[in-house]
This record gives sequence, C-alpha cells and structure tokens, in this order.
Amino acid sequence: MAKKAKKKEKKVSGIRSEFKKVRWPKKKEMFKYSVAVLVCIIVFALFFMLSDVIIAAVRTLLEG
Repeated sequence: MAKKAKKKEKKVSGIRSEFKKVRWPKKKEMFKYSVAVLVCIIVFALFFMLSDVIIAAVRTLLEG
C-alpha cells in the first residue's frame, strides 16, 4: 500500500512541476486569440452558407 501512495505522490508532484513550467497567456493575448477564433468562425460560416445557397440555386436550375 505504501508503494501506491508514494507513486501517487510522485505523479502529483510531477504534475505540479509541469504546471509551473506552463506559460499562461495574458489577458490581452487571450483577447486577441478569442477575436481571431470568432473571425475564423464567422468567415467559415459565411463561406458554407454561401456555398449552400449556390448549390441550392444550381440544383433548382437543373431540376427545372
């Protein structure tokens, strides 16, 4: 049982040390990243919406 506890303690200690090495983004950086993601989502949504409209129009013309 003691070995399991030591293993678990060592694992938790390793996780803590890795979290200390992480460079978390600042508020300003996080805002920039969020805006970039939203812009990409909007661009892709518009692209797929436009593609859908074009495909529907072509189908309507072909079906007569």
